[in-house]
Amino acid sequence: MHNEHKLKIFACKASKDFALKVAKALKVDLGDSDVLTFSDGEFQPCYNESVRGATVFIVQSTFPPTDNLFELLLMIDAAKRASAHKVIAVMPYFGWARQDRKDKPRVSIGAKLVANMLHAAGCDRVMTCDLHADQIQGFFDFPVDHVYASAVFLPYLKAMNIENLAIAAPDMGGAKRANAYARYLQCPVIICHKSREKANVVGSITAIGEVEGKNVVIVDDMIDTAGTLAKAANVLKDMGAASVRACATHPVFSGPAYDRIAESALEEVIVSDTIPLNSDPEKDKSKITVLSMTDIFASIINKVYNYEEISSSFIN
Repeated sequence: MHNEHKLKIFACKASKDFALKVAKALKVDLGDSDVLTFSDGEFQPCYNESVRGATVFIVQSTFPPTDNLFELLLMIDAAKRASAHKVIAVMPYFGWARQDRKDKPRVSIGAKLVANMLHAAGCDRVMTCDLHADQIQGFFDFPVDHVYASAVFLPYLKAMNIENLAIAAPDMGGAKRANAYARYLQCPVIICHKSREKANVVGSITAIGEVEGKNVVIVDDMIDTAGTLAKAANVLKDMGAASVRACATHPVFSGPAYDRIAESALEEVIVSDTIPLNSDPEKDKSKITVLSMTDIFASIINKVYNYEEISSSFIN
């Protein structure tokens, strides 16, 4: 690496494993940092090595609890105050991304607030994967590297050689993503239309497109409670689909998600490692396949660090 500013990678607690794999792929050691926790729950991250003049990459997905976001902000602030040359937040999962607009009166635009906080903390750049809405990139006043998980999902799906394949979008919002997958895999698209009764509760689902006899793969950016997904899979199966799989970047998997997946018509749920799976052995993970995004992030980090172009790295 010919850059005069040393490359350093640090991990916050929630993404330690991800950061270790990224560091290994880059053939560098993971930086030494700690978090001191006070008895009232307050915490203080600290670097145990110098970052002066270094290009510092801090890896943290900001899924709940809020501590994950705040730990990242404190780490950015600490690096800036320790004279780091540049501080880059590597956020495989960008939390609060669903709050990207005012969809009803008197609500916050959480994604914009998070962007502002990262900026205020002293962040110089963000790397993230499959944002809930592409336009969130415009919330930032500094560069955003938006990585697509399709770079690992599409080769996996292609290698499976599925006959009578069809790609499905679980809702109207996912139509663009489904269309991009279908174009690459040269297969038809099915659009599911859902009506929501309230947040995290799905009313009814209908599917538009040729379902009979198809091996369907539902693609989405995240699975939260898996309510939409399980319902869509069951509807597609009832409509005569030969099999139903799902492919989603961020396994948020909150509440009854694991049980819903296990009990649904889904044969396989393919996710990335942007969020670690629940380590509880009681959770049924038999249908879940995890593909790693760490090599892709390592490659983008390396290119950004060495001022190389990265546009050729993206399949969408």
